Amino acid sequence: MNVDLYDFELPEELIAQTPLPERTASRLLTLNKQDGSIAHRTFKDIADELQPGDTLVLNDTRVIPARLFGVKEETGAKAEVLLLKNLQGDTWEALVKPGKKLKKGSVIRFGDELQAVIEDEGEMGERKLTFTYQGIFQEILDRLGQMPLPPYIKEKLDDKERYQTVYSKHEGSAAAPTAGLHFTEELLDQIRAKGVTVAFITLHVGLGTFRPMSVERVEDHVMHAEYYSVNQETADILNEARARGGRIVAVGTTSCRTLETIGTRFEGGLLEACSGWTDIFIYPGYTFKVVNALITNFHLPKSTLVMLVSALAGREHILNAYAEAVKERYRFFSFGDAMFIY
Repeated sequence: MNVDLYDFELPEELIAQTPLPERTASRLLTLNKQDGSIAHRTFKDIADELQPGDTLVLNDTRVIPARLFGVKEETGAKAEVLLLKNLQGDTWEALVKPGKKLKKGSVIRFGDELQAVIEDEGEMGERKLTFTYQGIFQEILDRLGQMPLPPYIKEKLDDKERYQTVYSKHEGSAAAPTAGLHFTEELLDQIRAKGVTVAFITLHVGLGTFRPMSVERVEDHVMHAEYYSVNQETADILNEARARGGRIVAVGTTSCRTLETIGTRFEGGLLEACSGWTDIFIYPGYTFKVVNALITNFHLPKSTLVMLVSALAGREHILNAYAEAVKERYRFFSFGDAMFIY
């Protein structure tokens, strides 16, 4: 299957640069995956789209201030590090700039209190770094690090919490699970009051979010592994929902990928508490095992995320919905508007 099948025209001005002042003020496009019918709402109306008996699944990962700016010790040249995941102890996987000049053995200094040595280079451009420092690493990172906003967002974010979901809990992501940025505590209370069960999973967003498709055939793309965790409480909620035929609604592609990972892991049986690494790649032809509906933002052309939503709703329905979103001037990507596929 050719990657170009998922290409579409996206005016650059539709890629949202800043978050709206109110989380629920985003627009909401609803898409019926059976017949392709579309409606236009605002996000605060999502409670009307959910039904008593639904289970809403949220990713409670929390973004760390993962972007560090320093200098290469040997030359004094500027160096940038984006932490992706903690491998063990003080060793991390990261992306670096400039990649061509930061090779194995390079030392990067971040002021007087933190330095890193590049231990190894990966096949996808990532580096393995080991840090040395005085004090507590997390406190140093909170002082020196910046929020790892996507590269198309040029303005500095004054309120760091605006790039966190209101329910973020477990630190470890290099990017926010952005579909969740639309929710407020008040909206979640309203959803619960309607008879919808709210459950949480964790997936720490890593390199897969930053890595574009570089192959011609969809099947040749390899996803980067990301860490996930599901506790027994959530497993029990999901098992109960599936047993009674309740609808499971994933908030964001990260929640969707986690749910489908455990659905594959325990296929044919009850779901159980588990954790591990997932590199699941969902594209048309995939049979969903857990997820029935999805709340997600609008994604970039030829991205793995467009392929995931196409697997759920069908490529033709998705491209029609995206054409409608472009025509109606919806905001795209991390700080953009939302879609509900049901």
